[in-house]
Amino acid sequence: MGIIWTIIIGFVAGVVAKFIVPGRNEPSGFIMTTILGIVGAFVASYLGQALGWYQAGEGAGFIGAIVGAIIILIVWGFISRRRA
Repeated sequence: MGIIWTIIIGFVAGVVAKFIVPGRNEPSGFIMTTILGIVGAFVASYLGQALGWYQAGEGAGFIGAIVGAIIILIVWGFISRRRA
């Protein structure tokens, strides 16, 4: 059940992040939005552990997943602009 919740939270976090940071060059579709949110949660967990906000093995949570997904979208935007 934990994996299903991770996917659901990842999807919702990805949707919220895409709503906050709109753009043309962002990944779209259900699967890409879900992956965006899940990767965002991993990024937020890693950064939070590196900064001492979370203990080892502790996840970032929903807000952290949104912040991580926003970071991923901003980086994606910079990379896609450089290519074009």
